[in-house]
Amino acid sequence: MIKVAEKAKDEVTKLMKHDGFDPNAHFIRVGVKSGGCSGLSYELKFDRNSSGDDKIFEDNGIKIAVDKKSFLYLVGTILDYSGGLNGKGFVFINPNANRTCGCGESFAL
Repeated sequence: MIKVAEKAKDEVTKLMKHDGFDPNAHFIRVGVKSGGCSGLSYELKFDRNSSGDDKIFEDNGIKIAVDKKSFLYLVGTILDYSGGLNGKGFVFINPNANRTCGCGESFAL
């Protein structure tokens, strides 16, 4: 399961509405792909549909779709949002990551 922190919930809801998505009906799709300075990087986008291979969760009022392959890397992850001096954006708190890059956008197991 992936959890959504309160700050991330607020930002996801705002961005979904801005981009023409309905937070009550559509998903935030979270995934992992090869790349980044640590080997794997996170993907985050909005989606209106889920596929048969997706794991579907809802946390803090946000629907989350994760493909089965990515799910293995993301179990227990918390999606948060930071708006501080060090940058603005979504942050993945992934207990499975052994190493992360300085920007927090990629990780290794």
